[in-house]
Amino acid sequence: MSIEIKAPTFPESVADGTVATWHKQPGDACSVDELIVDIETDKVVLEVVAPVDGVIKEILKAEGDTVLSEEVLAIFEAGAAASAAPAAAASASAPAATATATDADKVGPAARRLIDEHGLDASKIPGSGKNGGITKEDVQAFINNQSAAPTAAPAPAAKAAAPVVNVAAGERVEKRVPMTRLRATIAKRLVEAQQNAAMLTTYNEVNMKPIMELRKQYKDLFEKTHNGTRLGFMSFFVKAATEALKRFPAVNASIDGNDMVYHGYQDIGVAVSTERGLMVPVLRDTDAMNLADVEAAIADFGKRGRDGKLGMDDMQGGTFTITNGGVFGSLMSTPILNPPQTAILGMHKIQERPMAVNGQVVILPMMYLALSYDHRMIDGKEAVQFLVTIKDLLEDPARMLLDV
Repeated sequence: MSIEIKAPTFPESVADGTVATWHKQPGDACSVDELIVDIETDKVVLEVVAPVDGVIKEILKAEGDTVLSEEVLAIFEAGAAASAAPAAAASASAPAATATATDADKVGPAARRLIDEHGLDASKIPGSGKNGGITKEDVQAFINNQSAAPTAAPAPAAKAAAPVVNVAAGERVEKRVPMTRLRATIAKRLVEAQQNAAMLTTYNEVNMKPIMELRKQYKDLFEKTHNGTRLGFMSFFVKAATEALKRFPAVNASIDGNDMVYHGYQDIGVAVSTERGLMVPVLRDTDAMNLADVEAAIADFGKRGRDGKLGMDDMQGGTFTITNGGVFGSLMSTPILNPPQTAILGMHKIQERPMAVNGQVVILPMMYLALSYDHRMIDGKEAVQFLVTIKDLLEDPARMLLDV
């Protein structure tokens, strides 16, 4: 029985998608729920899986083609099995090629990129994923093991370096690749944010010593109490921002045409860097979340972001955004608004600096904070007071518990 493999139903905000990667080719056998093709949209990569056991009969949309919601991608033959004769012939004539194709079916997009970057042979990498699939972590572990073995490392390294060695001296190499749909969307939104908003940034600095001491004192007990959830810095910033948003509603608002929309809840987006680009999944109702809830949710976002598993629902909405360039070493930056939100908080690197405290010079771990805001909605006074409130709450964490 033939079945049409269709593109997923896209949300109203997504007009179409692009066929990113075919994980199966015509004649390949598929198990039920096995990944067949990735569809890249403006926001996420959607996976299309096999509806039942069977074989890919015909592919109608090639990689790079634009597809609409529910458009037919391929024809699938339910209950069929891959032909034994062609498989045997292919095996006899080109065993290495067959093995490579089989291994490729088991490799996820993130793992494939890492394999290509290091010039590795996928058939030699043990997989720990579903049905023996190779994950990014499997590839990284394989690379680490190779680095540790003095005799095994040179062969892949030489293979990876070969193209560079063959380049003639003085040759200026360039590589042109099309911009991904997600990257193009990010670029478009960032430019629009700067063109359409009266964006201004105010800065301050916060003494991180109280938070660091609190974290050092309770991190082991926190992790034990909350089933392995680690206590980081982001949860403190999310809770401080939540309290500040309640005190300054304009910072938690958005602009819709000529209307100002004030939100009676706090949904905070947390910027997550992935191989495909920057994504901003949203923590819902952060006022009702404790520190453990926030840390667990952020860890889950990070893992699913790296695996390409973040869904459309994870990133829709949001009334405020926090981005942390400090994890990459940024000392100070100017974050760009995430429309239609009217403000975004930028965290940065914690660095020890000499500070004047009660007439004495003291070395303290300091962090610069940056708040970019839309001046059409937020006055400078509100923006400065909002940032000072976050600073005060972080420098005296007990105030978040006492609501003072």
